[in-house]
Amino acid sequence: MKRILVVEDDPDIQEMLCAYLHDAGYETGAAGDGIAALDLFHGGTWNLVLLDVLLPKVDGYGVCELIRRESSIPIIMLTALDAEENQLKGFDLNIDDYVTKPFSMPILLRKIAAVLRRAGSGEEETSLLVYRELTLDLDAYQVTEGGCPIDLTSREFELLRELLQNQGRVLTRSVLLGKLWNYDFLGDERIVDSHIKNLRKKLRGDYIETVRGVGYRVEKVH
Repeated sequence: MKRILVVEDDPDIQEMLCAYLHDAGYETGAAGDGIAALDLFHGGTWNLVLLDVLLPKVDGYGVCELIRRESSIPIIMLTALDAEENQLKGFDLNIDDYVTKPFSMPILLRKIAAVLRRAGSGEEETSLLVYRELTLDLDAYQVTEGGCPIDLTSREFELLRELLQNQGRVLTRSVLLGKLWNYDFLGDERIVDSHIKNLRKKLRGDYIETVRGVGYRVEKVH
């Protein structure tokens, strides 16, 4: 089982990250400041570090720099600092990805999986999901229909991916809301209907079936 070190000083976000990572099949350790993060890093075997930048004692850039002196472990920075200069500073320290807050947990999980996959293979890999005329590149967040690119938002992409990965199964609005919006959006299930409507407008084919009073599904391809 892959082990991820979560370095985040906000206890609510730290708890949420660890809970989602456990549900996704990862083991986690957590630190709330830079010194504790380095102690945990040296005290265990880790496959990836999820690293906040604005940390007490030693900030994320300092933690990254010290880790990089001795290890090429994958590092994803997760921070509210979205300025280009902050991102460039991270990449100059040889991080593997930079994710800004607020973020979508399903997208973060895909990014983690992609980084771990590349680290394990030593080369870039592309994970494709193919359904009838649709091809979804799960790493690049791109979709084509009959070879033509379709411009989807990240949320529309995640919604389509969720439906295609559960072919033949009805996904209720509440399930989709919980999986794709999690802590970013609470309550109104009509947001799911709105995104389904927009998704249907962008796709030429009729892929998504409405199960009245329940939710949505795509037919299973045999």
